[in-house]
Amino acid sequence: MKACFVLIIGIVVLSGCGEATTSDSGRAEGTATANRGVTDTQIVLGTHTDLSGPVAIWGVGSINAARMHFDEVNESGGVHGRQIRFVVEDTSYQVPRAMQAANKLINRDEILAILLAVGTPMNNAVMVQQLEQGVPNLFPISGGRQMVYPLHPMKFTQRGIYYDELRAAVKYFVESQGKSNICAIYVDNDYGQEILQGARDQAAAMGLDLIETSAHKSTETEFTAAILKLRTAGCDLVAMGSVHRDTILILDTARKMGWTDGVAWVGNNAAYAQVIADHESGEGYYALVHMAKIYADDEKTPEVQAWWDRYVDRYGVEPGLAAMEGYRGADLVVTALEAAGRDLTTDALLAAIESITDYTDIFGYKVSFGPEKHSGATQSALSQVRNGRWVVLDRSISF
Repeated sequence: MKACFVLIIGIVVLSGCGEATTSDSGRAEGTATANRGVTDTQIVLGTHTDLSGPVAIWGVGSINAARMHFDEVNESGGVHGRQIRFVVEDTSYQVPRAMQAANKLINRDEILAILLAVGTPMNNAVMVQQLEQGVPNLFPISGGRQMVYPLHPMKFTQRGIYYDELRAAVKYFVESQGKSNICAIYVDNDYGQEILQGARDQAAAMGLDLIETSAHKSTETEFTAAILKLRTAGCDLVAMGSVHRDTILILDTARKMGWTDGVAWVGNNAAYAQVIADHESGEGYYALVHMAKIYADDEKTPEVQAWWDRYVDRYGVEPGLAAMEGYRGADLVVTALEAAGRDLTTDALLAAIESITDYTDIFGYKVSFGPEKHSGATQSALSQVRNGRWVVLDRSISF
């Protein structure tokens, strides 16, 4: 699925690629209550996301799905008589723009909560101001530990955490496939360090050593020396703290060097996309993810097929993993708003999220929360590239 964008006077217009756009600004209509983001007639939510930058595929898909769900809820009468207004600001995946967007959302739009914000660096930069001003951060599109740790009353995630998922992956491959020579290759930033630490900690917990590592810059294009280093060490399990481009280059290099047997290459959400499956070198690559991609010709439940068809009718493209995550994030918010009741406050919303203890989305994945549990996912799906498609091998890898 190819995303394309036209930028006009600061407003993003998606031409032929879906409709996610920056929303209208201004304060909510209606008689204001003492609680921010809530009036007699409206509930105002907001987000800062990437609609025109390097990870716009995540921003566009998630926002389109969330907006579609909110619109359908509004058309059915809203939540306890209130309409949901969703204010969206484009950051182009830039920290300064995220901070500017958050300032507008919090101080001008007076939102109740930030929902589905894209990017670990952007969320980290914004959350200090956001939480100080009493604005919850709900279900960000990031697997960074900072999204939920340390425990904070206003931080919730529906994703698995990269660190936790990587530990689960190492445990799975050691126990189920007899791997013992654990290595890591990772981009040298906060994300990559989480992958490295997860691999190291889980290896130690199982009485094993991390026998070799290789770090690279995000702009790196040459991996011959790195692959030679890992191959010489005898790695049979390589934890990958990479994203799309470097994942393809790493796997390509290993294939060209003839290192295709006896080693499991394992990534996560950040390196899980059809573009990897489309490459010959991606064959056999594994990823542990909180949701697995759906294909048009997959057998679907009637509910999922209806959702899929509505999305295609509205946006003219098939919904990807980002749309699945955006839909679930929006539905979790609606579920909490309904549970919070008509007397809606920030505290009531947070308590309602903590009361969601047995939620299964339409795709069959479970999340649960509680007063001491703000990370909703406790299991991940193990997928592998087979014949150019992602195939789910196990939906219940625990961490």
